[in-house]
Amino acid sequence: MDRLSFMLIDPPSRWGGTIDDTFGFIRSSGYTGVELNLTTELVGRLDEVERAAHGNDLRVVSLLTGVAYEEGLCLSAPDASIRERTVARLLENLETAERFNAILVVGLLQGLRSDEPDPAVANGRIVSCLQRVGREAEARGIDIVIEPVNHLQVGFNHSVGEVRDLISAIGSSAFHPMVDTIHMNIEETSLVQPIHDCGAALRHVHLCESHGGLPGTGRIDFAEVHGALEDIGYPHFASVKVYRKAGLREAAKESMAFFRRLKSG
Repeated sequence: MDRLSFMLIDPPSRWGGTIDDTFGFIRSSGYTGVELNLTTELVGRLDEVERAAHGNDLRVVSLLTGVAYEEGLCLSAPDASIRERTVARLLENLETAERFNAILVVGLLQGLRSDEPDPAVANGRIVSCLQRVGREAEARGIDIVIEPVNHLQVGFNHSVGEVRDLISAIGSSAFHPMVDTIHMNIEETSLVQPIHDCGAALRHVHLCESHGGLPGTGRIDFAEVHGALEDIGYPHFASVKVYRKAGLREAAKESMAFFRRLKSG
């Protein structure tokens, strides 16, 4: 966890300051990267994002795609036109990822069992769609990670093992597994084994407390996670995710202090 980025889930108008000010604060807190959610507002302000990132020496590490599900887009939808629009959106997202040399995170767009009750049918559609996206990602040199999301939020591929099987079925070198500690806390029997199972293939990490609040105030053993990442020689960014129980600036500052103590201790 030597390279930490901070996740900004809300659109910029809810950050409590300008994009430049917010990026400056995150950089001054010790982060060298930021993870952004591809909301409609953010996509309309990419020039500002680029200027602020460059001006504050802050890398846009990763981009979340799941907000598009709220617009009715879904990879497992029975309606082929919805799947076509979802693929088209992900292809647009690839252009943004290429612009920032960022990775693309896919998880929520898989959909729910209410979209498709049969997981085999759903996975067939997901694979078919992502194969098309993968071909373009390979051509652009963009990495895509599939996030194992817990069963309360997504209908399919909840565990790291299931995501690894999905990636194998897609068969594209653009796709890689990632881990998220809050989802592992729900779906896995170990916080360590899935990391070792991924090994060198692990491309991204979300560090999130068991209740979504400040790290160190819940049940996640981050020291254990840190040790596992060191064991595999993980070289990429890990994104700190705090989405409740703290405001943006408190979350960024206190989380960095926690992980610095963890590393030094």
